[in-house]
Amino acid sequence: MTMKKAIVFLLLVSFISCKNKKDTPDISGIKADVRIERFDRDFFAIDTNRISQELSFLSAKYPELITIFLQNILGLDSENTLGGVQHFLRLSRSIKDTVADVFKNTDALQKEFEQAFKFVKYYFPKYKEPKIITIVGPVDALAQGSNGPTPDFLSPDFLGISLQFYLGQHFSVYSDPFFVENVAPTYRSRRFSKEYIVPDAMQLIIDDLFPDKSEDKSLVEQMVEKGKRWWLLDKIMPFAADSIKTGYTQQQLDWCNANEGLIWSYIVKHEDLYSINQATIQTYIGEGPFTQGFSQELSPGNMGQWIGWQIVKKYADKNPDMKVEDVMKTEAKKLFNEAKYKPK
Repeated sequence: MTMKKAIVFLLLVSFISCKNKKDTPDISGIKADVRIERFDRDFFAIDTNRISQELSFLSAKYPELITIFLQNILGLDSENTLGGVQHFLRLSRSIKDTVADVFKNTDALQKEFEQAFKFVKYYFPKYKEPKIITIVGPVDALAQGSNGPTPDFLSPDFLGISLQFYLGQHFSVYSDPFFVENVAPTYRSRRFSKEYIVPDAMQLIIDDLFPDKSEDKSLVEQMVEKGKRWWLLDKIMPFAADSIKTGYTQQQLDWCNANEGLIWSYIVKHEDLYSINQATIQTYIGEGPFTQGFSQELSPGNMGQWIGWQIVKKYADKNPDMKVEDVMKTEAKKLFNEAKYKPK
């Protein structure tokens, strides 16, 4: 590359970077106390000849987690705790080795969490960041969050990250027929990679800040409420790729961006925006390999949330002086009406 071309290239990169950071607030003076504790390592280090004593040690080190892990995650009661722990350790040797390889350290993950929580505290100064604890549990069930199955869980005392669901989409267990049928289909498990950990966790933080109460609302209201969550996630993780934040493939995201007007026109023409029919609502905001009525090869599932996100962006652009918190608290029907969303 010639010197002239190199200078032009650097200027272009600089321009793009500045453009991408144009509306991003300065968080350099904000502190986020983020600690990642590796319960998974301590648990797998248990000496099976002295399980009772080892569990006492773990109970002292992780008092907020140990009961949840043994009872709710491993499904053990007081009568079968020792045998159940031994059985789980024996069955999990292969996952233990994979976790040890994929998560040799969590330094990069901690930095990513620190940045995200700095943005959280910029917008919501009183929010106290939780302790983060990594675990490895069974692979036969995801946790149940307010928006459906999730690899992570948020308790009053900590944020739990289930590493068994972040081992890379090619991890052999994820393609097992039982896993695909009963735990996570392929369109879901392709997101079981470490780059999705922080976005998944931040969705739980957003739910903690603004519990979703739209379950009984109409189609368009639920689309807007779900869209608010991606809009806020975009504020909290401004440098993350949209494909990572939405869970869409880049091809699906490109298709949505190229066909925004057609997507909206189809929904308006074929659906009652204020319908409360659950089957209709599920079509547009439920997880799936594609959205019914659109290209099976190119459309993503949960397309209603993406449309809701565009509506919220339109509203926020029309009200640049509104605080993030106020946008999130704006009633969905009012937001939709005032956004005047009419994509071409």
